[in-house]
Order: sequence, then structure tokens, then C-alpha cells
Amino acid sequence: MRTFLDRLYNFHWICEGDAARSSQAFFGGLERLLCRHGLKAVINLRGENADLSWWRYERAVCARIGARHIDAMMDSRHLPTRAMLTTLIDAFETAPRPFLLKCSGGHDRTALAAALFVITRDGWNGLECARGQFDALTYGHKPKRHQHWLKLFLQFAAEDAKGLRPSDWVRDCYDPEVFAAWLAAHGLAGSHKGIFEKPTRSPFQL
Repeated sequence: MRTFLDRLYNFHWICEGDAARSSQAFFGGLERLLCRHGLKAVINLRGENADLSWWRYERAVCARIGARHIDAMMDSRHLPTRAMLTTLIDAFETAPRPFLLKCSGGHDRTALAAALFVITRDGWNGLECARGQFDALTYGHKPKRHQHWLKLFLQFAAEDAKGLRPSDWVRDCYDPEVFAAWLAAHGLAGSHKGIFEKPTRSPFQL
């Protein structure tokens, strides 16, 4: 049964007992969320932000309850580099389970990360389940102009991998320039803001 805290933080299991997803746990509820669901790690998709209070709070909560905290930078408007995706795949493989994937709202970066988790766990047979991680009604994924590439990444990955295991394709073959060209060839050059170069932060972050 979903609690008020689950709804507040857009919490959902990706695979129950294995991996979950949520938004940033503002308002001090992270410890209760982690403990209620027995989560043993947090994979933070907003990257390391040691000068910001939410990041320090998140790290402190994880240290207090003995959970692991892992930073894996993702960007909802810029295409990821191979290094970014490799860091994420490595986190899937090394984080104690069950773990939590989270960004800010839990519906854009987290949707892509959750989809990637599904296909790295289940292979390409999990593609339909992975696409379901972008469901607007359940998770709130309503992409803005430069976020439409997110869900399309799965189609590109399946085509470009040519049968390679998803994790092997990410580590050895994925090329953001090829992805950008694929989007352009499908009339979707405006679905992103280019390839990731450096993090950008809202002036309202604390």
C-alpha cells in the first residue's frame, strides 16, 4: 500500500526488492523512506554537489543508517556521454540491493535510469517494461521541448547494439555523436540541447 510519503516523493518499485525510484526527498523524509522500504543504497542522478545542502543531507542520512550513497550524473536535456552511462551501469552492478534511483522530480532522468536498469537486468527482452518507466500517469514523465530524446534512447540503443548485451554496448560501443545523428535522421534534432559537457544548476537550488 502506498503511503503519503511514497506519493510525496513519487516513490515506486522498479523491481520490488531489487530497485526503486523516487524524486528528491525534500522536507526531511529521506531516512523514513529508506528505512520503510529497506533500501540499502541511493544512486543520486544529480551528481556530486558537495556545496549544496540537499546533497550533504542525503549523504549524512545514508551514513547514519548504513546505506551506500553513489553519485551518477545525468542530464535530462543533454545527451549522455559514454562515461556517464558507464558510471551508471557500474552503480547498478556494485550498489547493494535494494537500491533507490532518484533525481529531482523522479520522472525524467530517473525514468531513463530506471529503463536502463531494466534492460541491463533483463536484456533486450525487457524493452517493453523499460519503456513503461516513462509512463506519464504513473511517474509524471511529461517531457519538455529538449527532453523528448529520453524515451527515444531505448529505440536507438536496441538498434545500435545489434544484439550486444546492453551493458557491453554501453561500455564498448555507445557514441553520443551517433545518437545525435540518429535523432537528426529521424527529424528530431531539436529533441535535445546537444551532448553533455558540464553540469548546469538552477539558481534556486539549496
